[in-house]
Amino acid sequence: MRIESSRITFWLTGGIFALTAIPVAACGPKVPSVQLHVQKADTLRVLTYNIHHAEGMDEIVDLERIAALISALDPDLVALQEIDSVTTRTGAVDQAAELGRLTGLAHLFGSFMPYQGGAYGMALLSRWPIAGSQNLRLPDGDEPRTALSATVTSPRTGQSVRFVGIHLYRTDDERLAQATRLQEFLESESSLTILAGDFNSTPGSAVMNLLQKSWTVVDKGEDRFTFSSFEPVREIDFVLFRPQDRFEVLDQWLVDEPVASDHRPVVVDFVIW
Repeated sequence: MRIESSRITFWLTGGIFALTAIPVAACGPKVPSVQLHVQKADTLRVLTYNIHHAEGMDEIVDLERIAALISALDPDLVALQEIDSVTTRTGAVDQAAELGRLTGLAHLFGSFMPYQGGAYGMALLSRWPIAGSQNLRLPDGDEPRTALSATVTSPRTGQSVRFVGIHLYRTDDERLAQATRLQEFLESESSLTILAGDFNSTPGSAVMNLLQKSWTVVDKGEDRFTFSSFEPVREIDFVLFRPQDRFEVLDQWLVDEPVASDHRPVVVDFVIW
């Protein structure tokens, strides 16, 4: 008789654990004895949101509105796109730093390019301590682009996760070149890795087909359109992860917020071990 190893995730006071049953002996038709290995796991809530430099569909720039939405969702890791840093159009506010202050999360800003006296790019927020970061330059298109990467560490188990924010732009060819370079940057990455952001690409596109060769894309189910927020017609915002066997998707949903930005926020709950 053959018994495959199996893993069960369960909750106890003080944390989440993965219980793995490993067959250790077999003799004739008897059921082999089983060795139980308990591995402490982490829960992790990820949010990705294109905030349109905090200018809502009511044409009001309201960073506090964005911060309140983020805080209400209680994420551990946040990838934000279309972020201004001390630009004229948004009142010379360092938006990444201000969102960090308002939410109580650590912040990183990744600049794409100079813009209106400051810079334009994207941001990451993290409840987990940030151990290191990189702003990886991608092939330029109509606008320069980067991938903002942070290594974060679980305060409970000590395991590390690489969290990468992305905002691909603008044409199909430019986005494919950017995704290809991103794959090159991350191809030797063996740690737990989450890639999240605005890919400006739909399922079945060349970009998403390329990425799906080495990443698992979180399936949103029937309610999958992320743009626009007020009349959703396209799925272009995603959360991806690898390796597949180190993650379990507990839940995912889109937030119906039609005013604060032109995109819908995407939320994913993981167990990781």
